[in-house]
Amino acid sequence: MNATNTNGTPRVECRGVGKVLPSGEHELTILADVDLAVAAGESVAILGPSGSGKSTLLGLMAGLDRPTTGSVLLDGRPLDDLDEDQLALLRRRRVGFVFQSFHLFGNLTALENVRVPLELCGFEGASRRAEELLERVGLAQRGHHYPSQLSGGEMQRVALARAFGPRPSLLLADEPTGNLDSRTGENVLELLVELRDGAGTALVLVTHDPSVAARCARRIHLEAGRIVRVEG
Repeated sequence: MNATNTNGTPRVECRGVGKVLPSGEHELTILADVDLAVAAGESVAILGPSGSGKSTLLGLMAGLDRPTTGSVLLDGRPLDDLDEDQLALLRRRRVGFVFQSFHLFGNLTALENVRVPLELCGFEGASRRAEELLERVGLAQRGHHYPSQLSGGEMQRVALARAFGPRPSLLLADEPTGNLDSRTGENVLELLVELRDGAGTALVLVTHDPSVAARCARRIHLEAGRIVRVEG
């Protein structure tokens, strides 16, 4: 099934993407013939049971892994054409990430977790931008605290601030509320949507929760590595 949206210029596009891994004497198909395009400013949720290939697809979109077949394009640029250093630079500048397990640096304060990635990609005014974002997520008074001193919801808000730091054209979120209780998760989701709407960032969100997926304009259902249904 084709899940391409032809309205607008695609921020990220998968063309016939497949991923196969060796499994003993056999091969295990993780993804097969996935066609998907996400336009600028669009929000797309990817749903499916465990093992359906959701997180693998997200990793391929980010260039963290390479497809066995097909190609992935970011802002029209084939990722296959880039070496690892070029991919890393592209991710720093164009792609934001939010993970279920936060992935903050434990030896850096909340403010440093937002500021240091900006400095690494040469973002002008990194300190001011980091302070502004922490204020946006309601943590202006917690910038000097380390992740171990923050709650799960606070850590995810720091992760959101970090993800939006370089003003990415694409945000990839893998179960962003999965480690949070329902009320905290709803608050974080509201904040994510608010930040995304304000920045006009394209969003691809992996979730198993239909209520979370409902916040996105389109919903892509995967089963056994294939798109089986598209809503929206």
